[in-house]
Amino acid sequence: MTGPVVVVGDTLLDRDVEGVVNRLCPDSPVPVLDETAHVDRPGGAGLAAVFAAAARGAEVVLVTALADDAGGARLSSLLDVAGVQVYALGLRGGTPEKIRLRARGRVLLRHDRGGAAGEPGEPSDEVLRVIARASAVLVSDYGRGVARQPALRAALSATRAPVVWDPHPRGPAAVPGVRLATPNESEVRELVNVPPGATRLATASRGAQGLRQRWRAGAVAVTLGGDGALLCRAGSTPLVVSAPTTAEGDTCGAGDRFAATASLALARGALVSEAVQEAVAEASAYVADGGVATALPPARPLPPTVSGPGGERVGVAAAAAVVSAVRAAGGTVVATGGCFDLLHAGHVATLQAARQLGDCLVVCLNSDASVTGLKGPDRPVIPQGDRARLLAALGCVDAVMIFDESTPHAALSWLRPDVWVKGGDYAGEGGEPALPEADLLRRWGGHTVVVPYLDGRSTTRLIAAARAAGAGPVGGAPPLTDTVPPACPPPGATPAQLPTTTEGTR
Repeated sequence: MTGPVVVVGDTLLDRDVEGVVNRLCPDSPVPVLDETAHVDRPGGAGLAAVFAAAARGAEVVLVTALADDAGGARLSSLLDVAGVQVYALGLRGGTPEKIRLRARGRVLLRHDRGGAAGEPGEPSDEVLRVIARASAVLVSDYGRGVARQPALRAALSATRAPVVWDPHPRGPAAVPGVRLATPNESEVRELVNVPPGATRLATASRGAQGLRQRWRAGAVAVTLGGDGALLCRAGSTPLVVSAPTTAEGDTCGAGDRFAATASLALARGALVSEAVQEAVAEASAYVADGGVATALPPARPLPPTVSGPGGERVGVAAAAAVVSAVRAAGGTVVATGGCFDLLHAGHVATLQAARQLGDCLVVCLNSDASVTGLKGPDRPVIPQGDRARLLAALGCVDAVMIFDESTPHAALSWLRPDVWVKGGDYAGEGGEPALPEADLLRRWGGHTVVVPYLDGRSTTRLIAAARAAGAGPVGGAPPLTDTVPPACPPPGATPAQLPTTTEGTR
């Protein structure tokens, strides 16, 4: 592969709620499910991207739309952990969610929420460039608007990479010239008018030929569940690829596994027939092994929420409310992040300077587990709840969100700030920013800023001095009374009026 495998489409938040049923509801003859556990995972295009990322050596990019809500934040975290690079578009409306209520491995009910399909935002230049250099592109359409986006469709039509199109009856037609389309039986019946009474294979064959001609596709593979797939190409007899094993089980995600496997095979240079055979084998094994319940590793739980004084400005919901309001008014979203263990004057100066660069400031705060992983078993000194409350109490901070990963990449992929700010010790040679987040910000057209630091202020030095003295700072470290934060400057303050900042957020 010379470039990434790019997945384009609508991502949903899927949740499996497991429980036991021991009684009926007293006011209606329906079972009562007592929840014992639940698992979150990416669905839709996100699940296809996770499957592709699980292949060894595959660089996987997901171009999708994320809403400014808790569901969007959760998806960003799950995708980051799975090794998927998210190039997020904005999404008006809420994150679509699909909740399956299960008992003893069987689905009792599916509850969908998230409202009508939202309108995705415009792709950045970086999104268009990553499509242009792809080794293969999978369009995983779930009928919610991403596959209709005009600029994305133009980029898909122009790419030289093989394009696999996994369609949806509510979605648009495939762009002309896709290498392979992968509808299932029911989708073919909805997309093509096939005469009634035809056999199963005849329906699949006529439907595939109709779609291939209508979309000017190179080939169409109709998936047939446990019976494999039927491949239709121009000028040849349809090829039936039988499943190597017959398995009954949870088929949720089998179509995504099929499409992702075919895309990876085409990226490696396989023929379409070879790609379809590999995809049938992988999808069959996936169902036989237990489906999505066993194919994905357990998701990490969300960091605990913060309640009490200042808690109303802490958490994903608080950040979502602030960011949505600022974007709706056409304002600039600024973010910064770090551990903020022992808040000191340098931290406050960084936050003050950051707030002056836009219309809101969201602080991405490392959780306790994240700080321990970065700094060692003796850190943090202050637990995440207290650190979050202290930050939220500052007038220049509009919201605080806690993240559990070692880097803020997942949080940033969801927030999509216009500006990301760090202290001056992150500057590289010649004053050029050396931030690992710089490439990430370019995905949605954002940029990074380094502000000067306030010399001599350091959390690490404060802790070391306090431990060495047994109480209070020593060795020339600034007294704790000097770390009382000054009032945040008023809106409209000029850069000359702004304080310089510390070593950042260490």
